[in-house]
Amino acid sequence: MPTVRRVDDQVTIPEQLPVIALRDLVFFPYMVLPLLIGRPPSVAALAAAEEADRLLLVVAQKDAAIRDPTEDEVHHVGSVVRVVEVTRLPDGTARVVFEGVARARLTRLDTTERGFTGSIELLAEHECETGEELDAEAQALSRGALRMYDEYVFLNERVPDELAGTLVGAGDRIRLAHLMSAHLLVGVQDKQELLESPDLGRYYERLHNLLSRELEILRIEEKLDQQIRHQMDSDRRQHYLQEQLKAINKELGGGDEEWGELSDALEATNLPAHTRERAERELSRLIRTYRDWILHLPWQGTTEDNLEVDHAARILDEAHYGLHEVKERILDHIAVLSLVGELKGPILCIVGPPGVGKTSIGQSIARALNREFVRVSLGGVRDEAEIRGHRRTYVGALPGRIIQGMRRSGSPNPVFLLDEVDKLASDFHGDPGAALLEVLDPEQNRAFADHYLELDFDLSDVLFVATANTLAGIPEPLRDRMEVIRIPGYLETEKRAITEQFLWPKQAARHGLDPARLSLTAEAVGAIVHRYTREAGVRELERQISRIARKLARRVADPDSDRPDPVRIIPSDLKELLGPPPYLPPELDDSDDRAGISRGLAWTEAGGQVLDVEVAVVPGSGKIQLTGTLGDVMKESAFAAVTYARSRARRLGLSRQFHQSVDIHIHIPEGATPKDGPSAGITIAVALISALTETPARADVAMTGEITLRGRVLPVGGIKEKAVAALRHGIRRVVLPAANASELELLPEEVRDGLEFLPVGTMDDVLGAALTEPVAVPAEAATVPADLLETQESGIQLSP
Repeated sequence: MPTVRRVDDQVTIPEQLPVIALRDLVFFPYMVLPLLIGRPPSVAALAAAEEADRLLLVVAQKDAAIRDPTEDEVHHVGSVVRVVEVTRLPDGTARVVFEGVARARLTRLDTTERGFTGSIELLAEHECETGEELDAEAQALSRGALRMYDEYVFLNERVPDELAGTLVGAGDRIRLAHLMSAHLLVGVQDKQELLESPDLGRYYERLHNLLSRELEILRIEEKLDQQIRHQMDSDRRQHYLQEQLKAINKELGGGDEEWGELSDALEATNLPAHTRERAERELSRLIRTYRDWILHLPWQGTTEDNLEVDHAARILDEAHYGLHEVKERILDHIAVLSLVGELKGPILCIVGPPGVGKTSIGQSIARALNREFVRVSLGGVRDEAEIRGHRRTYVGALPGRIIQGMRRSGSPNPVFLLDEVDKLASDFHGDPGAALLEVLDPEQNRAFADHYLELDFDLSDVLFVATANTLAGIPEPLRDRMEVIRIPGYLETEKRAITEQFLWPKQAARHGLDPARLSLTAEAVGAIVHRYTREAGVRELERQISRIARKLARRVADPDSDRPDPVRIIPSDLKELLGPPPYLPPELDDSDDRAGISRGLAWTEAGGQVLDVEVAVVPGSGKIQLTGTLGDVMKESAFAAVTYARSRARRLGLSRQFHQSVDIHIHIPEGATPKDGPSAGITIAVALISALTETPARADVAMTGEITLRGRVLPVGGIKEKAVAALRHGIRRVVLPAANASELELLPEEVRDGLEFLPVGTMDDVLGAALTEPVAVPAEAATVPADLLETQESGIQLSP
C-alpha cells in the first residue's frame, strides 16, 4: 500500500477506499472542514470508513442537481480524507469533520451495499521542477500568489482577515497552494482545474491567473463603492435618506399612500373651518416629525477612535485622582479595541457611592477615545416605552431614550452612559430592565427595534457604560451582561489630593479668585476632610470648598475689607468661614470602652459606614425590642444573636433562664436611616453579651460578619468599603470573617498599613478580640449575677 509523507505526519493509504460524492464542493489536501452527510450511499461509505482505517475518497459531482451520481457523473480527481470526528443526528444524517490527506485519481467506481467503493491511485505531491533557474521561478510564483492572496483577503469582505496570517505559517509550497485554493470563493470548475494540475509549476500558474481575475473584479467593485461614497454629499445624503424612507414606508404597508389617504379623507369630510385647519396642521406635523427623526438619526459616519493607550492614560490621570482599578480596566478595554477593531463583551458597570465621579468617568472615556458622549438617566424609569419608544398611534408619541440619546450624540459610535441603572422600576406599564437587555446584548443590538420608528437601528458600535450605587437594584439578567467595577470611596489622603489638585482650583476659578493669591494650606484641607465631612465621595467636600470660595470672594469684592495679600487659609480660619465643625476628631469621637455598645461596619448606597449598636438589659418579662429602622434581615440577625447568647448562657456565667426575667432592647442609632443586611450579626451579639455580663466592649474595634445559631461567623460582602470607612473614622482594629481574609490583598496599601485585621471563625474568637476582659468561664465554675437569678414560667416574647 502506498504511503503519503506530509510535513507533519505520514499516512498509509490502501488501494481501495469508500467514496463520497460532494455537491458544489471541491475538497483539497490539508483542508479541515465539517460537512453534513445525509444521502444513504454516503452514510454507508462513512460507516465503512469508520470500521476500517477512517480514510475515504471525496470527489466533486459534475452536476450538483443529480441525487445518485454514477461514475461518469463525478470528477475522477479528488482528495483522500481522514475522518476526524462524527456526530450522529436524530434524523439519520451525520455531521462529519474531514481532514484532507492527499490527491488521488479514481480509476474505478463500484456500487455495493456499503455505498460507493473505488480503486484509486495517488497523484504525486512533489515539486517537479529541477535546476536553480526553475526553482527560482517556482519561488517567484509562490511568493507572487501569496501577495495577491493577501490583497484578495483584504478586498473580499466574505473572507476573514485572520486567514492571511494563517497562510504565512503554512510551511512548504504544496501545502500553501492547497490552502489558498481551498479558501478561494470561486466556482467548482475553477477549483477542480486547480486540483487536477499535473505539477506544482502548472498549479501555481493556474492559481496566479485565477487570483488575477478575481482581484480585477474586486478592485472594480471597490472603485465603484468609493465613487458612490464620494458623490454622496450632504444634499445627496438627505435625498438618499428621503428616498429610502419612501421605500421603507412602502414596504411597511402605507408610506406616502397612507398619508395620501388621510389627506383625501380630510378633504372629503365636511368640517368647520377652524376644525379643518387644526386637522391639517396636526396631519402635517405628524408626517414632518416622523421624517425629521428618520433624517436626523446618525445612520452612518462613525467617528475615528483614538486608540493610543498612553493618550487614554494621560486623559484619565488628568481628570481623576486614584481609581486605579477603574483606570486599568478602561485601558485594557482600549488596548483590546486597538488590536481587534471592535470589542463585543460585557458592559462596564461602575458601582460606588454618590460623589466618587462615576459619571465623569464616562466623559473621560469619551475624551480618551475621541468619541461623542451622551448621558441618559434611568432613575425612576418604570415604563418600558421609555426605552423602546411609544407607538405612533398614541398622542404625543416619541422614540425611546436610547434613540433620543443617539440623535443627540450625532454619531453611531458614541460613549453612551446609562446613569443610575439600579433605580429602574417596573409596574403594569412593563419592565424597562427587560427592555434594556436588547440594548446591551451585543448579539441583538445590531438591530434594535424602536416602537416609534419601526426600523432597525444598529447599536453595535456604541460603547455602553452603566453606573449604579448598588447592585441590589439591578435585575439579575441585566447584571449578567455587565462587568462590575467597584469604587469603594476615597481615602483621606486621596481627598486631600483631590481638593488641592481639582476642587480648589475649580471653585476658585468659578468664583473669580486667583489660586496663586488665595490658597488653602495642607493643614486646613486636612481639617476640612476630618471635621467637616464624613462621606465616601467628595460631593460634600466640594460644597464646603465652595462655601469657602464664596466667603473669600465677598472679602475680595469689598473694597473696605482689610486683608493681607496673599491670603493663606489655616485651620483656625475655618470656624469663621464654615461655622462650628459638625464632627469630632477621630481620636476624641466615642473613645471610651463601654458595656452594651459595640461598633459595626455596614455597607450602604452611600458607601461604608461605622454604626454603633446599643443593647440595654432591664428587668422585665422576656421581651425583645428592636429600634432603629431595621430591615427584616437585620432583625433576624438580632434574634439569632439572642438565641446564641441563650445557648451559651452557662459558659457566659448566666442562668439558663435569664431571658425570662429581663427585657432586651437592641437599638441602632440614626433611626431615620434604613439599615439591613446580615453583616451586623456579630456586632449585635457582642453588644448583647457585653450588656448581659457588664463587660465593656473595646471602642477602637469595629467588626462585620454574619452569625449563626451555633456561633459560626460567615463571610459578608463590601469588605473594601467597610475597611475604608473604618480608617476614615479613626478605627484601628477590624474584626472580619476568616473567609474574607483573602480579600485583604485587594485593599489599598494605605488601608492595610493603617488597620490591624483580625480574622475570626467563631463567636469565641470575636469576644476575645472585642471585649476588654474574657467572659467565658468553665461550666462547673459558672456564676450567675444576682439580678438575673429570678425566673418566670412564661417564655421569651418577641415584640415587633
